[in-house]
Amino acid sequence: MRPPGAEAVPQPGAARVEGSVRPGWEAVRDAFARGRADDPGASQLAVHHRGRLVVDLWSAGTGTAGGRPFGPDAVTVLMSVSKGLVAVCAHLLSERGALDLDAPVARYWPEFAAAGKARTTVSDLLTHRAGLPAFGDGAEGVGLPELLDHGARVRTLAAMPPVWEPGSAVLYHALTYGHLAGEVIRRVSGRSVGQLFAHEVAGPLGLGLWIGLPQAEEHRFVPQFSVLPPPTPHQVAAFVGGLGLVPDGRLALALRASAAELAACTDAFGTREGRAVEFPAAGAIGDARSLSRLYAALVGQVDGVRLLSPRTVDRARTPQTDHLMPPAPLDRIGGPHRSRFGLGFELPRPGLPLLGEGSFGHAGAGGRLGMAHPESGIAVGYVCTAMTWNPAAGPDPRWAGWTAAVREAAGLPARD
Repeated sequence: MRPPGAEAVPQPGAARVEGSVRPGWEAVRDAFARGRADDPGASQLAVHHRGRLVVDLWSAGTGTAGGRPFGPDAVTVLMSVSKGLVAVCAHLLSERGALDLDAPVARYWPEFAAAGKARTTVSDLLTHRAGLPAFGDGAEGVGLPELLDHGARVRTLAAMPPVWEPGSAVLYHALTYGHLAGEVIRRVSGRSVGQLFAHEVAGPLGLGLWIGLPQAEEHRFVPQFSVLPPPTPHQVAAFVGGLGLVPDGRLALALRASAAELAACTDAFGTREGRAVEFPAAGAIGDARSLSRLYAALVGQVDGVRLLSPRTVDRARTPQTDHLMPPAPLDRIGGPHRSRFGLGFELPRPGLPLLGEGSFGHAGAGGRLGMAHPESGIAVGYVCTAMTWNPAAGPDPRWAGWTAAVREAAGLPARD
């Protein structure tokens, strides 16, 4: 439902923006339009404030692949924003007493105890501490179509020795996160993470969000596209070599494998088969309005529905990795781009400020973003089709103006 209020109109020197905002939120519309000026793709921005939709904007851009129309109900791939959806399912089960996040994974998934992983906890999976950053042990990783065989990938992870001692270091699990946490969710609930999300989260809230896009919703899908070509395997190998890693060591091979697997699954999301399969870490599909509504229901009531208690949300956003570094020799790499994690969610840092201290959420490759700030009651969903954001370069320039405008409208400080 579109919020009543000022209609969005093009601003001088900015892309055409449609939709509406409630009074007092006009600056968000203007900043969103300015951020669209150099964006060849389509995008959507939605903001909820204390359960009420106050910003509902979209812009078709000039680069929507496939010629499909783009409007407020269009959906696209969310990439790693998907991880937040998986985390919600884990916290739902934890809040109900069915899942102990501090328990060993093997309590729920006995096969996982193999190869030195008996003491790995569920929290280790949710915080990228598990030491399993790739599906394959070789530099080429696991390719298609094998990458889409969910059961095989889960069995591989259960048998695989960790690259580092679980819990002792933190390094992003770009794709394996979803299979690891998702298998625990399946063992506990009897449903896949996509099924649980559909029945317990998306259904009650009426969300256009899926982990595994149904055929009936395929007509809404608009493909993503990369503005720059992905790095070649040679370029990835050169980058990894520049980090000081032993070229044929397990960590170097895992980083190369993860990059290859990410490129392969991104290609797969351009196919119906890739969109239909559950790929929990990166393959969720949805729109900004639904993403914002999801986060709003985490921090307050939305049409009578609240997903998690304040106590659970506080636990979810408590820092879990600030005391850890990446595994050696990557531990010498710090600075503003080192990730910070709560239990399944990203936390603010200079390279990803979100909505400031106290906020939590998750960004996705190319520029997608979902986040919330409990004290102010703000929840945000941003979806785009042009993959332009490079996390190593700092926050997406498209975000800068409207995130500042959202904070100002909500009465949050401009900087923490």
